[in-house]
Amino acid sequence: MLTLADVYAALLHVQVEAAARVPITQVVIDSRQTCAASLFVALQGEKQDGHHFIADALARGATVIIAEARGGRGLGPNVHVIDCINRGVAGLQPGPPFLPCVFLVESSLRALQQLAAFYRRKFACQVVGVTGSVGKSSTKELIAAVLRQRFVTLKSEGNFNSEIGLPLTVLQLNASHARAVLEMAMYALGEIATLCEIAQPRIGVVTNVGPVHLERLGTIERIAQAKAELVEALPADGYAILNGDDPRVMAMRAKTRARVLCYGLHPQCDVWADDIESFGLEGIAFTLHWRGESVRVRIPLLGRHSVHTALAATSVGLVEGLGWEEILRGLRDESAQLRLLVVPAENGVTILDDTYNASPASSLAALNLLAELEGRKIAVLGDMLELGSEEQRGHQVVGGRAAQVVDVLIAVGARGRWIGEATRAAGLPAAQVFFAEDNARAIELLRTVMQAGDMILVKGSRGMQMEQIVNAIARAETS
Repeated sequence: MLTLADVYAALLHVQVEAAARVPITQVVIDSRQTCAASLFVALQGEKQDGHHFIADALARGATVIIAEARGGRGLGPNVHVIDCINRGVAGLQPGPPFLPCVFLVESSLRALQQLAAFYRRKFACQVVGVTGSVGKSSTKELIAAVLRQRFVTLKSEGNFNSEIGLPLTVLQLNASHARAVLEMAMYALGEIATLCEIAQPRIGVVTNVGPVHLERLGTIERIAQAKAELVEALPADGYAILNGDDPRVMAMRAKTRARVLCYGLHPQCDVWADDIESFGLEGIAFTLHWRGESVRVRIPLLGRHSVHTALAATSVGLVEGLGWEEILRGLRDESAQLRLLVVPAENGVTILDDTYNASPASSLAALNLLAELEGRKIAVLGDMLELGSEEQRGHQVVGGRAAQVVDVLIAVGARGRWIGEATRAAGLPAAQVFFAEDNARAIELLRTVMQAGDMILVKGSRGMQMEQIVNAIARAETS
């Protein structure tokens, strides 16, 4: 368990023995989540400044605050101030430390990361880092499902994959955890390297490199450079597990000291699959190959693209010494199916809710799944954000594929118009392509065109909030 002594050691590099007896129940960045004996980190967010909520956190029971000097002073005479900027530890005395207390730092974010890095090194737990442009969340989930067949395993929850989220996950470690599976996202060069300094991964998995965040990084080569920071951080006795079907990922083998294991759909890979069958919403099957052994596998993951997810998780299981029975049991864990949700409606309409996020690659994968299903097919496709110079082309590629798959398309948003126009240009009749400026209009259109037995795919970037469409239609159809 995290203690006040850990905070002193991480931020001031001093040992305060009495503080070791002061437990910290949890670390939070939202004052509303504060409970007794918790630590609140005041961060400057895009919309809110956590320093404005320090008083609320204290009122809810926080005993430790990490704050920047600009907003962490003047909290009243009952709050003990420890000035980490000026090394101000005066006032410490034997016996229980004064509580509540606030540690004043230059950067609350950096202090959170320092605390997580210090705390991580208290445990022998082995860490698996997972990154990639598409599929890293589902890969993380399936790897964790495989590893927990033998090990007590911590994993990143939700979108806790950033410079803030990963430290918060690391601070949940305890002595029972033998493995941790941590998703690593990035928006700029150097961010994954920072996450690796905190997490100290021994195994790194790279799923693919695509034009996600191209708007921020400028070129796909810089995206590949950013993703490669994971394999560059691995120790010589670790493993870099690479997608052998992605040339940019395979080029990373020259950037790591670790042993390399590649997975894919051809025999040149170490772990590979063939004879792939899709059973629509009932999952997929394939033959798995490894060092002369072959195993027929059927799992509940949806879509042929999920084979790569399964191969990555299998590869981690193999290098961790798990047997086939354990690996297959993990692959079949239905709780590991993530992101795309099947929402049945009473009248026979089925909604494929893939609204968590969108890129050209993930949208094509979703359309490929839709193509494998029975029934009339409708796609509601919205803007894909942060594609940079690939923005128009990426939407047009998705539109071209949609023309081959769907019976009806509803294109949502300004960028979604490119999808609709490309779908018409690729041959879907104009009368079957609709344009909606927002989700409300998309809901209206969908209600006019959908019929019993339809398969309806809804997908767009997180910023489009297209779950509003799913919720409205699901409520209407099941009421």
